[in-house]
Amino acid sequence: MTNLPVFDTRPRLQFDTEILLRAQDIRVLLLDVDGVLTPGDLLVGESGETHKRFSTLDGHGLKLLATCGVAPVVVSGRDSPALRTRLRELGLLERAVLGRTHKLPGAARLLQDLDLSWEQAAVMGDDWPDLPLLVRARLAACPPVAHAEVRARAHYRTQATAGFGAVRELCDLLLVAHGQYRRLLEQAIVGD
Repeated sequence: MTNLPVFDTRPRLQFDTEILLRAQDIRVLLLDVDGVLTPGDLLVGESGETHKRFSTLDGHGLKLLATCGVAPVVVSGRDSPALRTRLRELGLLERAVLGRTHKLPGAARLLQDLDLSWEQAAVMGDDWPDLPLLVRARLAACPPVAHAEVRARAHYRTQATAGFGAVRELCDLLLVAHGQYRRLLEQAIVGD
């Protein structure tokens, strides 16, 4: 008889019960890019091309989230080849709302297309252009260095900073709220 190794698969993350209850019915996560998926720095080359830095932690979290019934969607005031490349890699380009100074009409149309309401939406933003979405969402989140007006209206502020796992932290929160986190963690540890 072979002795199979026993692995400790207990989750280490913990979130407040109140925020988990708020997150239970979320079906879509609307994300800003600059200052949320990236640190917010704009690196411009001498030819005018824009370079962006993305976290692989965030990318993996978004992929996990998509497998559990929560649609990740990007709503950004900017558009760039670098952003489109990353969204294509993550499978998020088709639903993305890009290059919109006023984000609310595009986000509202997207929710309508998905047959979802603001009560089923989580939003993560960092600055004033995100406020119209944040105040309507069931769950408003921001990274720790978001503008003061955003922080004042957020239900949840991540510990991780923008571009360094802030989005992954919110994805993990949603996975815990949906009862999927432990199963996915066990699969990752055991290798199934």
